[in-house]
Amino acid sequence: MSKSELIQMTQEFLDHASNNTMELADDVLAIPASEYTDVDRYEREVNLIYKRLPLMLAPSAEISEPGNFKAMDVVGVPVLLARQKNGEIKAFLNACTHRGNPVAQGTGTAARFTCQYHGWSFKTNGDLLGVASPQDFGAIDKATLCLKQFPVLERAGLIWVILDPASQLNIEDFLCGYDEMLAHFGLESWHLFGTKRVDGPNWKMAFDGYLDLYHLPVLHAKVFGKMSNRTHYFEWGPHQRVTQPTSMRLDPGKGMIDLLKMEPDEWPMTSLMDGVWTIFPNVSVATFYGGGVSGVFISVLVPGATVKESVTHQFYLMQSEPADEKSREDAQRRFDGLEVVVREEDYATCKRQHSGLRSNLIDQVYFGRNEGGNQRFHAWVNRILEANDQQLQEMFNKQ
Repeated sequence: MSKSELIQMTQEFLDHASNNTMELADDVLAIPASEYTDVDRYEREVNLIYKRLPLMLAPSAEISEPGNFKAMDVVGVPVLLARQKNGEIKAFLNACTHRGNPVAQGTGTAARFTCQYHGWSFKTNGDLLGVASPQDFGAIDKATLCLKQFPVLERAGLIWVILDPASQLNIEDFLCGYDEMLAHFGLESWHLFGTKRVDGPNWKMAFDGYLDLYHLPVLHAKVFGKMSNRTHYFEWGPHQRVTQPTSMRLDPGKGMIDLLKMEPDEWPMTSLMDGVWTIFPNVSVATFYGGGVSGVFISVLVPGATVKESVTHQFYLMQSEPADEKSREDAQRRFDGLEVVVREEDYATCKRQHSGLRSNLIDQVYFGRNEGGNQRFHAWVNRILEANDQQLQEMFNKQ
């Protein structure tokens, strides 16, 4: 995607800013409250969305060097990401082919992966390297006992994995060109400042908040001060950019600038990329500034053990490593502050909200005409739940 197209998008929301208007959906949307609380539906969402669609599981910066790895659990599936000697990323089921025990834990660097149960070892490319006491174990075909691989794609400094080794869904098709948009950040060369984990509410309820700027001047008034509650959306298939239709933008080098007082070719890239970039079904990439440089606050939502729980993995990436201790402390304050806002304001509110819905005394919840991004999100959730595997492929082939 060229810079001229970014300028065109910026001009679109600036037109709304100039005319004091905003993008509106056709009507108010009502959905059953049970879509957030029904256990059977929740299990379908896990199986038909999280276990079928490509999931962004890590920024490239987290496992940037050959030999780096990351092990994690995603909706009950143990996953292992490993950077190969040639720089390629591979994704495996983190389960020894002997008896299923994990072969790696946490993050780190390894020349091989060894099961801590019986000592079977695997190359970083998944090949079975050695069997403990082979003369006693018996004859086996090592080529058939490699770590099971998942489809994986690394684009725009982010890593996507499908938790189904047999999936025929093309990850590039699923991205609908959105990776070209995200590539303008240049995240593959950014510095990973830190990571955190936050326990959260129902995954859809949490993700609603990332698509909703309507709540900013109310729920976050003490943190962000006076802000507009209007939102403008751009979409690439199920993926959406969320931004405010205002001309005022923060430039790291100049402070607050008014884009309407500048020529389009003078608009800085930070302003052209400003906003929240949501990746369906569970990722938010929000632009922030701290430590003297541009940064992004990436939130990866994963459903928890029950319908009312989720886990969010947060990553704070900076365009460059803090230049000095003062910049590092400023960046840390920004990262800590954002984590507190999510945990104590957004997620605490959503947990109370979910409790209210679990009373079964509220039949429907509503999304206004000013909440078109949320309306599209729920439409995509329902559309994917209703699609079989072949229809799912065809759905994204047409995007």
